[in-house]
Amino acid sequence: MSDGRTIAIGDIHGCCESLQTLLAMLEPCADDTLVMLGDAIDRGPDSHGVIEQLLAIQQQCQLVPLLGNHEQMLLDVVDKRMPLQDWLIHGGAETLDSYGKDAVVSAIPEAHLEFVRSWGDYHEIESHFFAHGNYLPERRFIDQPWDQMRWRSLRYFQPKPHTSGKIAVVGHTSNKQGKTVNLGHLVCIDTYCYGGGWLTAFEPATGHLWQSSEHGEADESELPPAR
Repeated sequence: MSDGRTIAIGDIHGCCESLQTLLAMLEPCADDTLVMLGDAIDRGPDSHGVIEQLLAIQQQCQLVPLLGNHEQMLLDVVDKRMPLQDWLIHGGAETLDSYGKDAVVSAIPEAHLEFVRSWGDYHEIESHFFAHGNYLPERRFIDQPWDQMRWRSLRYFQPKPHTSGKIAVVGHTSNKQGKTVNLGHLVCIDTYCYGGGWLTAFEPATGHLWQSSEHGEADESELPPAR
């Protein structure tokens, strides 16, 4: 069994500089598992660079990328299940810009699209489980309607503890003050990086937090007490 760390990374949203700083702080090695909670793309300045970094980090450690609602929108556009404009107004325009001036969807390399298609819905370890946005507390992980739960904000639906007894680690619901939210049975680490906050990494086993910003700032702290 691996003795490495399991570390979750919150919503990156195209913040390539923040991701680079965060990875330098984490210094992941082959035994470590990084769980990327989804919404790696859209809104921020360099989604192309983020995808390239995620592809590269697979050579250093075990990467478990999860699908966010923004990746779902991209794939829905590519598969013609969603009008292009619906994605563009929710951050897709910034993603296309990162692939070149006046870029269109076909400018996104097939290797990037296939990489995103490989991302999962959830990940679990003995004590915690990881998902992008939300969950139904009474349903097994395999039976969750993940395509819907990717979209459900904690502002409108705050789930009770999961029947498994495991603690949830999620993103999606951004905290505009850049703070990690700890409800005891749920930890949310979307700390609004693209909007001037932080990109957050969280190690469940220790409660340690690493944070970086697009301004080159870096910080470390511990998970705040449950509220």
